[in-house]
Amino acid sequence: MLDMSLLGQISDTSLTQAKSIEFEKSGLPNTFVAGRNLLFLTFASTLAYRRGLTVLVGGMCETDYSGYPDCRDDTLKSLQVTLSLGLDQRMVVETPLMWLDKAATWRLAEQLGGNNLVSLILEESHTCYLGDRSQRHAWGYGCGKCPACELRQTGYETYRRGQQG
Repeated sequence: MLDMSLLGQISDTSLTQAKSIEFEKSGLPNTFVAGRNLLFLTFASTLAYRRGLTVLVGGMCETDYSGYPDCRDDTLKSLQVTLSLGLDQRMVVETPLMWLDKAATWRLAEQLGGNNLVSLILEESHTCYLGDRSQRHAWGYGCGKCPACELRQTGYETYRRGQQG
């Protein structure tokens, strides 16, 4: 485990500070932590290099997301090249969810691990920008109001309708 609390020192967003979630003039929610995924993958590549590994896997998605620039396919392809050059070793950034919407991501979880994996995701993960684990919904834990919860809820409900139809 790496301590990533540094993000709170270099970022002034509702994800790293006690602020209400709002949309900025740019159209992005103020949960956007500039370069967060770039930093995460840079740290991960440093560990991977030390361990002799060459593949990093990220859950970024450009299909239904909050518009964060560091979740875009082009950004991550560019980062892959930069990491490979900087480490003088080929580093691959895999993003298997990049072109899947949230409903397709739930279907993929079911295909890979059945109801057990879907249940595990519902109980042990959350995408809530507020980190709320006090409220359990059909789609998992979260505040139910932030953009991340809304995306997860919509995706889960679409997935469930597809199961019934």
